[in-house]
Amino acid sequence: MFVAFAMMSLAGFGGVLVWARRGIVEKHRWMSADEFNETFALCHFLPGPNIVNLSVVFGARFRGIPGAVAAFTGLLAPPVLIVTVLAALYARYGEIDALRRSLAGVTCVAIGLLFAVTFKMLLPLLRKRDPVAVVLLVTAFVAIGVLRLPLPAVLGVMVPLSIGANYVMAKRLR
Repeated sequence: MFVAFAMMSLAGFGGVLVWARRGIVEKHRWMSADEFNETFALCHFLPGPNIVNLSVVFGARFRGIPGAVAAFTGLLAPPVLIVTVLAALYARYGEIDALRRSLAGVTCVAIGLLFAVTFKMLLPLLRKRDPVAVVLLVTAFVAIGVLRLPLPAVLGVMVPLSIGANYVMAKRLR
């Protein structure tokens, strides 16, 4: 587990979520796409970075405390070492114009990776053709992405709404 998360973190320049999903769902098949989405959704409500929370929750789910420690350490150790070296290099050579232009290009790649993983996570939801889930998704997107409402306020409304909607839908299906 340590090695798998270390490899994810080393591949994850610009964000590990893309590589974590690929490794956990597609490569190792440790979770289904739905299980990954549900676990990642849970990690949004925990304090701290989502992907770090995911590593701890995932590791604990499969191997208890040792699994949580292994996944967490594998996720964070390699990038911390790399960032420390890069910070020292940037402090020394950060004024070079070519370096600044390169970093701008890397930013575009990171945004592309974020869009790609978001789309992959959205597909299982759309395949279910659950209109309530799609309405909740669009409402949350508009509230945060368009109207720029504060995340805690949106979550404070959307979480009870989504739980209530799923409860009502589950009762109807019985």
